[in-house]
Amino acid sequence: MLRLKLLDETFPIQVQLAEDQSPVVLLNLFEIDQADEDALMRAWEADANWMKRQPGYISTQLHRGVGASRLLLNYAVWESIAHFRAAFTHPEFASALANYPSSAVAAPHLFRKLSVANLCMA
Repeated sequence: MLRLKLLDETFPIQVQLAEDQSPVVLLNLFEIDQADEDALMRAWEADANWMKRQPGYISTQLHRGVGASRLLLNYAVWESIAHFRAAFTHPEFASALANYPSSAVAAPHLFRKLSVANLCMA
């Protein structure tokens, strides 16, 4: 079963879900025992394929830490927090969390793009 960890204890994902912003980026940092990486990959792939069929989903990309890192990072783009909230709190998604290995810890957090002159656009 996937365990959740807070990236920001002052504004956890459960509180972020009540916000009304769009678009948003989900960063989800996974910690995993290396022996369980294949099991995490299978569970994540099933979840990602389910999320892909949900309204408001735009894209996702999974990253792995280099070398012997135990970290994986999911970067997912959603049209809005409302769309992500509907998918994230859906009973079918919640029940799928049991498919993750017991060593898996996830730290999901929502972000919005910022504009910085001459560097990036929101």
